[in-house]
Amino acid sequence: MADTLALDVGGTKIAAGLVGADGALTYSTTRPTRGDRDAEAVWAVVAELINDVLVKAGGQVSAVGIGSAGPVDVNAGTVSPINIAGWRGFALRDRVAAAVPGVPVALGGDGVCMALGEHRHGAGRGTRSMLGMVVSTGVGGGLVLDGGPYHGRTGNAGHVGHVVVDPDGEVCRCGGRGCVETISSGPAMVRWALANGWTPDGPDVDAETLGAAASAGDPVAQLAYRRGTDALAAMIASVAAVCDLDLVVIGGGVARSGALLFDPLRAALAEHAGLDFLTGLRVVPAELGREAGLVGAGVLATLG
Repeated sequence: MADTLALDVGGTKIAAGLVGADGALTYSTTRPTRGDRDAEAVWAVVAELINDVLVKAGGQVSAVGIGSAGPVDVNAGTVSPINIAGWRGFALRDRVAAAVPGVPVALGGDGVCMALGEHRHGAGRGTRSMLGMVVSTGVGGGLVLDGGPYHGRTGNAGHVGHVVVDPDGEVCRCGGRGCVETISSGPAMVRWALANGWTPDGPDVDAETLGAAASAGDPVAQLAYRRGTDALAAMIASVAAVCDLDLVVIGGGVARSGALLFDPLRAALAEHAGLDFLTGLRVVPAELGREAGLVGAGVLATLG
């Protein structure tokens, strides 16, 4: 059986690849999104990637799966990524179907695809219901419930970065206030640390630098991480209580800080998740890294 063609559309980069039935990513390639350009210029990047992958596949793929930054509308097949200004209600599924005629094309949110990839071929193997999360420049997520991806009414279920954990907190880019993303994303932790006296040792001012400072014992950097993990724990406990989850898989740049994130997160979660049915909830690092979205899009393409 031919491989599936997978697309992972983000605000910074767009990736494409071939995914085998076993979940192996046999080929992948990326291009910068350049989301400040007009709709057709961004589509030209996608079309170039599709052509590249089709050449690699000898022109034969069994299906196409697309994971896209949102909001998405899986019913209409359109996407409106926040960081791609020209794509508002952009008919991505139809455009891809025209570029790869004769095979089914499936569209999902990038968070759902990340979760689906980890569920089938990564840290979530063997679980029934899980939340997949990315903690990086933002906080994103997707749900796999009862063994299958949960899209919700429009395809935007799992936007856990916009769970409110502080009603009196900072205004979020979504228009709400006190979303977990305003506290736990990498840039949010850096902003808070700088505002509270952290002085970076060098010219780089980012989450990686903050993590290094926290690991070295800087008290402000450590407190920034503690605030971030407390907010994440409150959000996870809420989502787990609603969805009766048995696993949370976390990837992304901030998650690569390892024990610095996961140790206080698990401790805080033990305090927030007090219901008996949540006592077995596990939180683990993602296994597929940056490939999770492509692998998940490949899986999505096979679900029909």
